[in-house]
Amino acid sequence: MKARINKSYLELAVGDITDLEVDAIVNAANSSLKLGGGVAGAISRKGGRIIQDECDRIGYCPVGEARITSGGSLKAKYVIHAVGPVYGEGEEDEKLRNATLNSLKLAEQYEISSLALPAISTGIFGFPKDRCADIMLSATVAYLKGDTTLEWVIFCLYDSKALDIFKNRLEKVE
Repeated sequence: MKARINKSYLELAVGDITDLEVDAIVNAANSSLKLGGGVAGAISRKGGRIIQDECDRIGYCPVGEARITSGGSLKAKYVIHAVGPVYGEGEEDEKLRNATLNSLKLAEQYEISSLALPAISTGIFGFPKDRCADIMLSATVAYLKGDTTLEWVIFCLYDSKALDIFKNRLEKVE
């Protein structure tokens, strides 16, 4: 599914975010920027040790913020590490919105025109997918309606169930 938002495109797809040919992908990171399982694990395996080495030099990223590294051996030139909230820690909606917006702003700062995001915090952090879709899509659509150089934003989702949730939410946000 693809939607035109102002001068940009927003797309929803199922797949492996590490296989996408985009300028940057977003990693659903933890505050210590350790690439463990899930999206981060796939990034580490396919992108190589250099990404973890760069994360180690950065050291820390607060919840709701984002940091950038190279893409190592990935097709993407950059990886944006966005730290989403653990479900139940408090102020989760605001933290997830901030992680999304800070990823978009960092992409803009690095003159990235195509960006892929996962459903941040919905894995081991336990955030409900429907709530995640509402927050991430509304933040992204609002951002793309502004003055941006981002041309293409894709939400790369893990499975068709998540895709259906995001599709339903996108129709309500547009």
